[in-house]
Amino acid sequence: SRGLGDVYKRQVKNPIDAFVLHRLEESGLEPAPHARPRELLRRATYGVTGLPPTPASVDAFVVERSLSYEEVVDQLLASPQYGESWARDWLDLVRYAETNSFERDRAKPDVWRYRDYVVRAFNRDTPYDRFVTEQIAGDELTPYDRDAVLGTGYLRMWPYEYNQVDIPKQLSEILNDITDVTAEVFLGLGMSCARCHDHKFDPILQQDYFRLQAFFLSLIHI
Repeated sequence: SRGLGDVYKRQVKNPIDAFVLHRLEESGLEPAPHARPRELLRRATYGVTGLPPTPASVDAFVVERSLSYEEVVDQLLASPQYGESWARDWLDLVRYAETNSFERDRAKPDVWRYRDYVVRAFNRDTPYDRFVTEQIAGDELTPYDRDAVLGTGYLRMWPYEYNQVDIPKQLSEILNDITDVTAEVFLGLGMSCARCHDHKFDPILQQDYFRLQAFFLSLIHI
């Protein structure tokens, strides 16, 4: 290690900085230079809200210097755009769509209510355990909480073919979809192969798969 000197050591403000600086030192690399105020503001604003900084925020942070970086971040996290931006990641995971996502792709006219529920959950900093509970069983646990009931919109994200003549086949496809997605999103675990056989790499039996699926059977009316 050739050492980076006191100039870079002064950049260490927390254990993560020290860790990064140590690894840079081991690799003979130097830290990137500090971003200029305008660049720093753009990075923070795009990262938190997905939008460019407003002219007013540029004036306050870059020109007038009346806002500290910490205050900028707090304002961004408190903005409604924070939830709107980060909710997209969750909506992608749960395969949110405003149509039935099949051959005859009819609209789901009220599904936007679930989308807005997810945005509100992010903006309210809803604890993750409550966020999960509301989507899986909010109507059972807190039936008089409107937001919790809206959270169960998650349970209607499956693809649907309204003119399918083979009803048992469609019911099976819907149950497979919601079981697989629930395992992947909430457990971080692929279970779909256990539909046909005991899982080869994780202790999940075929019986376990259908026990989970049975929970959703009473929800589906097609």
